[in-house]
Amino acid sequence: MSCFSIKPVTSIAVLFSFIGNVQAADVMMTVAQQQSLGVSVTPVGKNTVLSSRRFPAEIVVPVSQVRIVSATQSGLLDRLYVAAGQEVKKGQIVAHLTSADLLGLQKDYLQAMTQNKLATKNLSRDKELFKDGIIAQRRYLEAESAQAEVSATLAQSKQALRLAGMSDSAINKINSTSGMDSGITLTAPIDGQVLEQMVTAGQHVDMAMPLYRIAKLNPLWLEIHAPLEGLPFVKIGMPVQVPKLQASGKLIAVIRNVNKADQTLHLRAEITTGAEKLSPGQIVEAEISLGGQAQHFSVPKSALARQGAAAVVFVQSSAGFSPLKVKVISEHGDEAIVDAAFKGNEKIAVTGIAAIKGAWLGLGGE
Repeated sequence: MSCFSIKPVTSIAVLFSFIGNVQAADVMMTVAQQQSLGVSVTPVGKNTVLSSRRFPAEIVVPVSQVRIVSATQSGLLDRLYVAAGQEVKKGQIVAHLTSADLLGLQKDYLQAMTQNKLATKNLSRDKELFKDGIIAQRRYLEAESAQAEVSATLAQSKQALRLAGMSDSAINKINSTSGMDSGITLTAPIDGQVLEQMVTAGQHVDMAMPLYRIAKLNPLWLEIHAPLEGLPFVKIGMPVQVPKLQASGKLIAVIRNVNKADQTLHLRAEITTGAEKLSPGQIVEAEISLGGQAQHFSVPKSALARQGAAAVVFVQSSAGFSPLKVKVISEHGDEAIVDAAFKGNEKIAVTGIAAIKGAWLGLGGE
């Protein structure tokens, strides 16, 4: 005679009054009984949404670490001093440009200097005359206004030369006897590597035309494409590795903008260890460590006995099954990700769940 029989469950609420309150005695069920009731089991799985998987990722340079060297004036690029792949220091000369426009800016600067000297002398003279009562206050104020206007023009001309690429020392050397220089020396704005050379020597360039792209290559960013269902599990600060190249870092951004082409989640990590082994534009495989979320496991949806957020699964034991409370984290297709106190080698019931429920609740008897 069977040690128990199954009766219809009259109220599903009865089941969930046990969940969370009952440490739940084992359901005694022999192998033969399991077979006759259509009970089958399957091993519990690790959460494979992110853990133990590698995702495609692209190496990029952080936006704050890239600088563009551009032509400060239109003209002839007569000399290049560096090429792609070379390391440069901040202030190092990278190119030389000959510009006719620069001569015009220097001419304007010389004229502004001359006018400023004249206006300053006039103001000084009128100031003394006003003190002696020889001229009216109005004339003195006009001289003062004229000098201020010319001084502003001089400052504007000097700033135009700075924007054209001339240093203050070179500007201060400009005078009517020494002549003017049509050459502009262009320098590296940061320490880094020349990633791209966009022009050749002898080329005519327009103002603001890019010449070089220079970047600092440590640290680097890793742009990762991960499954969209992994969104509940990723958190800023999670460790990230590039196993094949022994590079590592941490997650710094979860970008809430899904890739339309493949419906993947966009993640960004900063690589601080082993960045010298990586190159911008390189496609690699990345791993994300779940860390403290190691208690997340994958189970078939059919294994869950639940109502709302409350759920249990039935873990196979030597005598039958033991109910175990689980927290459902996410569901995708026929799979559910749960937070539970599994060791990882358990087997859980996936069919015949109604029969196990009935036996667990004592709805059958001899």
